Amino acid sequence: MTGTDPWIELLAGDRSLLDRTSTVERVADVLRQRIIEGALPPGTRLSEENAGKALAVSRNTLREAFRLLVHERLLVHEFHRGVFVRVLSADDVVDLYRIRRILETGAVRNAGAAKPERVTALDTAVRDGEQAAAESRWRDVGTANMVFHQAVAGLAGSPRVDDSMRQLLAELRLAFHVMSRPQEFHQPYLELNRELTKLIIGGELAEVERRLNEYFDTAETQLIEAYRQTMELAE
Repeated sequence: MTGTDPWIELLAGDRSLLDRTSTVERVADVLRQRIIEGALPPGTRLSEENAGKALAVSRNTLREAFRLLVHERLLVHEFHRGVFVRVLSADDVVDLYRIRRILETGAVRNAGAAKPERVTALDTAVRDGEQAAAESRWRDVGTANMVFHQAVAGLAGSPRVDDSMRQLLAELRLAFHVMSRPQEFHQPYLELNRELTKLIIGGELAEVERRLNEYFDTAETQLIEAYRQTMELAE
């Protein structure tokens, strides 16, 4: 393999996740997960040759996976240039937070009926984030935050909500790359996630919903401001 991009080695490590009966969806899952983890930042060109070799899949399989992720707004195909990880706009961020409010606050309203393992997933994600912060792994803190919010949506107990949230968070992770100081952005949310988990366990769901809306307002404002500053620097 001649590619030198870090993501190529990551995909090669993911090869073991795929077997001889791998489907297009499994390949898309691998790529989507790498986007959620922040390993494939916006603007990354995904070479068919290098990605295909890394995952040991055919070009046809890879192209179908790319098409799925283009449909999910995670990748874009540029004529005569290839496939790239999508670069989001400020309008995309506004819409993503609009959907987050619907999915996560709706899930919280039904959290009283959530299975114990769904609630446990919240605490596990918080602990993973705290451990990553203690080791100054701020990209991993961001990933743990994604997992936490996936678990919040999971309180609804709906596979369709789970799928929608997974796709939404992958898009949102692309927006997070605009934050030039990930520690300053992610660190305050560690304690907020811990507080939300305690409130959910305690059954204080109305307070959780109120806190979540404040949470979303703050994060959305931070991201929009970062986009504004980025645009000003580019002019």
